[in-house]
Amino acid sequence: MSTTEAPTAPVGPASFASVDELEAGLRAQRYVADRGLATTLFLTLRLQKPLLLEGEAGVGKTEIAKVLSSLLDTPLIRLQCYEGLDAASAIYEWDYPRQMLYLRTIEATGAMDREAVRHDLFGEEFLLKRPLLQAIDAARDRAPVLLIDEVDRADQELEAFLLELLSDFQVTVPELGTMSARHVPIVILTSNRTREIHDALKRRCLYHWIDFPTFEKEHRILAVRAPEVSQRLAMQIVSFTQALREVDLFKPPGMAETLDWARALLALGTVDLSEQVVDDSLGVILKYQEDVDNVRGDVARNLVSRALMAGA
Repeated sequence: MSTTEAPTAPVGPASFASVDELEAGLRAQRYVADRGLATTLFLTLRLQKPLLLEGEAGVGKTEIAKVLSSLLDTPLIRLQCYEGLDAASAIYEWDYPRQMLYLRTIEATGAMDREAVRHDLFGEEFLLKRPLLQAIDAARDRAPVLLIDEVDRADQELEAFLLELLSDFQVTVPELGTMSARHVPIVILTSNRTREIHDALKRRCLYHWIDFPTFEKEHRILAVRAPEVSQRLAMQIVSFTQALREVDLFKPPGMAETLDWARALLALGTVDLSEQVVDDSLGVILKYQEDVDNVRGDVARNLVSRALMAGA
């Protein structure tokens, strides 16, 4: 089905009258955002522009889309990118088994009006809508949040598919025509910057870089997301992870690893950090054996000493 109706403003975003109000809403969802990120999100909603978030893995990029979905009470549609992702998996494909069954049924009944069969065969009934097409489905009564996650992991060909979508929020299906959004989706793209995103795609987006959190911000996030952790242990954990990021590692731990480690330490009954408990649980915060070997021993001992002083 083709539609030329102009997209309308999404349901929800206009309710935020200011950056402060949006920032308060994010806090209510237990997401700690600095002023720069809150401002960029506010403009993303107001201007109906896609947002490209870049940064190291585990700093909270994907979580933003989940939080917005919850905050705006609207569906979250996720396209997880990977090498080899094609249009059939990202946009749409035809349900060939059902089409073949339909043809056999028509043959069996003898009703072979070619034009009618062709019209029915390529109708929406046989169209499998993948995430990108789902996000602009004109049947939706509100704007969904579309998360295009780790776009840098996909082949560059995917970016070509995204250009039409992010420019006009429409997709062309040759057999059906142009399908346009009635409500402009809230689009969040994330990238770990394993490769550069093409300028043509970047030009269609607002941009924000999310860095590793500062000591103060990491402590605030830990307090909000894991309030069961004692103040003293929280200070030790944050001091340790902040110092750990200064070590020459293949993959420094992000905020996600900090939260996982805090919960793991609680599960182990940890009251204070020690070299032994750190050595035993390094696999929670470090994901490469080379990094574990590099930290275990003298490095861990020094970091634990600094953390204990910070939490004293």
